[in-house]
This record gives sequence, structure tokens and C-alpha cells, in this order.
Amino acid sequence: MTGSTRHSSLIGRVYGATWGRLFSVLYDRGLKETEDAGLREKRRELLAGAWGRVLEIGAGTGLNLVHYPAEVESLTLAEPDPHMAKRLRGRLASSSRSAEVVQAPAERMPFPSDAFDTVVATLVLCTVPDPATAVAEARRVLRPGGQLLFLEHVRAEDSESARWQDRLEKPWRFLADGCHCNRDTVATLRASGLALANVERGEVPKAPPIVRPLVVGRAVEEEQGAKG
Repeated sequence: MTGSTRHSSLIGRVYGATWGRLFSVLYDRGLKETEDAGLREKRRELLAGAWGRVLEIGAGTGLNLVHYPAEVESLTLAEPDPHMAKRLRGRLASSSRSAEVVQAPAERMPFPSDAFDTVVATLVLCTVPDPATAVAEARRVLRPGGQLLFLEHVRAEDSESARWQDRLEKPWRFLADGCHCNRDTVATLRASGLALANVERGEVPKAPPIVRPLVVGRAVEEEQGAKG
């Protein structure tokens, strides 16, 4: 590596760390209007179906925390970003919820296979570096009969909107700390070996058009399904 390359790499890491810290501070504020306009209710409806031992991947600042049923057996919150994890721990400390925060990426989770009854992914599969591996890991840690609950903005179904997502993907990813606006998450789920029990399409309220298409649903690890 040349001196100029090392210098550029250092600048990139410093910038990334600074923007990541600022992004975590602004995240809740940036989503507030969207949450108030209906996204919070969509979270609540989805997470009402969580049961047993629950793992949330990419838990962020903990916006889902208040929506988990009191009856869940245990709650584990996985978040790889140190700035997000710090805010997540702060929100957890000020709540009455008992949960464990684990700083780990969705693609490499430090849990044994078949460890959870429910895995939750909300607005995270757009950002993980390798969504196929993240879903495969979710499937690995789900016990037979377990479920993946998901709420994600996705690639648009109409071709014109999808083309705009493709055109604007790079600048959006830069501004939104790694978020890809054009990922076909439903296709990734279908290819994972999980069975899609239901998928509802809609819109993220008060969101920019390129991140407005929404899917909410449930995928299951079938009792007799062989994990490959």
C-alpha cells in the first residue's frame, strides 16, 4: 500500500467514524415524522407476534423496544455499530424491559444454532453488507418452527421507480450510512430456505420516494425443513 493510499484510507476511516457517530445521534430525530405518521403502529402490529426467545438483528437505537410483548421469554438485541449500540444501551437502561445487548453483525452472530423462536429484522436488511448471509444466519439460529418477522423498505415493483432507485443508490448509501435503497429483500428471503408465510406490501409513510416501497411479513423455519 502506497503512502497516498494509506492516507486516503485513514481519512476514509476517520470520516466514516465521525459520520457514523453523527448518524446515530440524528437517527431517531430523522425518523420521528415517519414514525408518527404510521410506521410506529406497523412496528407494534408486527412485533405483537413475537414469542419465546427473541433475537433482534440490527437493533439500532432500540425503537422496537417498547413494542415487544411482555410475555416473551427472553430478548436479545444484536447491533454491530458501536455508536448505535451505545444509544441502544441507554434506551434500555431507561426502560422497564429486560434484554441483553450484543455487539455483533447480522452475518456473524455469536449464538448457537436453533437458539431462538423469533428473529426480528426491521429496516436492517437494506444496510447489512451481505443480506443473503444475514438471512442465512437468521435461519441458522432459528429453531424448527421458529419465525422471522420483517419490516423492510425494498426495491420498487414498478420499473420506473426501480430505475430511479438504481440511479440514486450510491448517493443515498453515502448519506444514509450504508443503506441500499434498491435491494430486492423479498427475493433474498425466498432464496433463503425459509418459507414465506405472508408478505404485505405498502409504503413507508412520509419517506423519500426511493425508500417508500415497504414489505412487512413473516417467514418460518419449517419443522421438517433441512438446513443446508
